[in-house]
Amino acid sequence: MLIRYAEFVGAIHQGREEEFFAFVADVLTPLWTKFDGAVRVTVSRELERDEGAPEMPLLLSITYPDRAALERAMACDARFHSREETKRLLEMFEGSVYHRITEVTAHDLG
Repeated sequence: MLIRYAEFVGAIHQGREEEFFAFVADVLTPLWTKFDGAVRVTVSRELERDEGAPEMPLLLSITYPDRAALERAMACDARFHSREETKRLLEMFEGSVYHRITEVTAHDLG
């Protein structure tokens, strides 16, 4: 399994937090769940962080069974549409968005 993360490192413009997260829920999440080959979408909202850790109000993770599925997702219409819509989200955000791909080894505990 592979997970591609989008890490929103920075801060939501003051007073726009509700609008930011509503946009994520109402506009972006439905697009992310349509990425070809994706098997799981997780949208995480930061509640706490270690002292000195950078602020990351949003962490998106999309899980794929293999590299071929990930590559299909990177080329699908829903992804290109979400990239355009993300430009609107970034108007409410000051910071950077970083992407990384990880290989997953899961250990379910029951």
